[in-house]
Amino acid sequence: MQAKLETRPSARRRAVTGALGLALLGAGLPAADAAHAATTATTTTAATSRDGSGLSRFYDQKVKWSACEGMEMPKDLQCGKVTVPVDYAHPKGRTLDVALARYRATGDSRGSVLLNFGGPGGSGINELAVGGKEFMHLTNGYDVVTFDPRGVGRSSPVSCGPATLKIMEATDGDEATGDAKDVLKRLRDAAAECAKFSGPVLPHIGTVDAARDMDVMRRALGDDRLNYLGFSYGTRLGAVYAAQFPDKVGRMVLDGVDTLTEPLTEQGLAGARGQQTALENFLDWCVEDVACPFGQDARSAREQVVRLVASLDSDPVPSAFGEPFTGQDMVGAIGQALYSRDLWPLLERALAQLLEDGDTRGLEGFSSGGVTFPVRAPGHAPGHAPGHAPVREDTGGAGLTDEEDVPMDNLPAALMAINCADDPDRPTAAQVTASLGPLRARYEEASPVFGRYRLTQVLMCYGRPKGTDYIRDDVKNLDTAKMLLVGTRGDPATPYRWTTETADRIGPSAVVLDNRGEGHTGYASSECVHRKVDDFLLYGSLPADGSSCGSESPGDGTD
Repeated sequence: MQAKLETRPSARRRAVTGALGLALLGAGLPAADAAHAATTATTTTAATSRDGSGLSRFYDQKVKWSACEGMEMPKDLQCGKVTVPVDYAHPKGRTLDVALARYRATGDSRGSVLLNFGGPGGSGINELAVGGKEFMHLTNGYDVVTFDPRGVGRSSPVSCGPATLKIMEATDGDEATGDAKDVLKRLRDAAAECAKFSGPVLPHIGTVDAARDMDVMRRALGDDRLNYLGFSYGTRLGAVYAAQFPDKVGRMVLDGVDTLTEPLTEQGLAGARGQQTALENFLDWCVEDVACPFGQDARSAREQVVRLVASLDSDPVPSAFGEPFTGQDMVGAIGQALYSRDLWPLLERALAQLLEDGDTRGLEGFSSGGVTFPVRAPGHAPGHAPGHAPVREDTGGAGLTDEEDVPMDNLPAALMAINCADDPDRPTAAQVTASLGPLRARYEEASPVFGRYRLTQVLMCYGRPKGTDYIRDDVKNLDTAKMLLVGTRGDPATPYRWTTETADRIGPSAVVLDNRGEGHTGYASSECVHRKVDDFLLYGSLPADGSSCGSESPGDGTD
């Protein structure tokens, strides 16, 4: 799922590790076509023997674990690293370190289960440190392991430096659909700064390379097969791994299944529709409460939201930081709160604070970026904009970035880089300009609230080298062990149809679990899904294809 980073200054300052984003804005990157072509050309040989390929030194390493450093790190969380080549086509060249973290198995361990929380661009280590209690049952049989993917967090983080603000301003609101020629020029100018601040890892940051890193992790962890639990974008990563290393797939679960085929424009439309439906469901719930700030009539409540967005766009109120809080700020905050039904009471109170007192603090608290596993506590992304990310010429020495040096804009920079590296579509300037008008009409029809907010996604990859076509063309008809795909009917970020479409592409190996609930992904919101996923990972007990988990109230574990 293409995630949209909140573009407003007040939200950027928070850089929350929270769950829930919408659609990413775009930047251009000049160069690196040859590197991408080399990566794509070698993709089909990813599963070849490591012997004689120059990769033996990577596959022969072992992880050295120690206590994680940092004031907010749990005492029982251990950290380590693996070293991988920057470019798998040239394994004797530059290397980088990928940061790992784990909770050890409480008893006899049968190996590891690797987690990816989504995004892309989110730090797996920070996510596990904050939300690890959700996965403690898995430590009955596994070491529970996660990682910061290449270009993310402590693993050679990419950055656009000062260009981040330029990119956001160029694609913000009406500017993005005004003078397209000027916007595209500004994106190209900003692209050179992204390359400057990101360093050599940038041309090799896509999912194809990240999946190959996971196979190095598998071997370094001592596992013959990869056991894996991926959420949202993590499902794309898992599917790519399965295509590259079909004989190394162990027990694999994909929850909140991403599309493998739809272009970014269609993904944005799907997101707008999903967010609109989620908003209407929230308002239906809200008007049943006498404290609902929009009254007790659902139709009137929907109209009031549209008017409130327009009013704040034309006449913003001061935010908690003293900057203008616009209608688009509100749209971003609402959208993120809608990814989990558990947040609805907080959203109701935050909207009441805005309407009754002009207090934006409640809504600002929802601001985050990235579509990830949706149980989160807010936190602040540390750091400042650095120079080049640490990439080494050999495997000696420490290669991880210190936590305080992770750039503030790493999440949006990584989101842009990874999503565009995975996307082969590159419309010309003329095509972009011609398409904006009709697309705007389609987006606003899909959602009168979220359509404008999502529209700038069409500019996302303009100016970048063409991404790989491997995911769209070759991740299909997989000959692997059975894989469990979880789709949630009321998921506003990854529509349920993406689960069935991806299952059809994967083929007979895919087993679908139909979660008839609300919210993004099922593992956090449904006790039934949580139990069935754990039973598969721990005991190999796979539900029947097409079986379902019923809609639940909190604490209701019925099937």
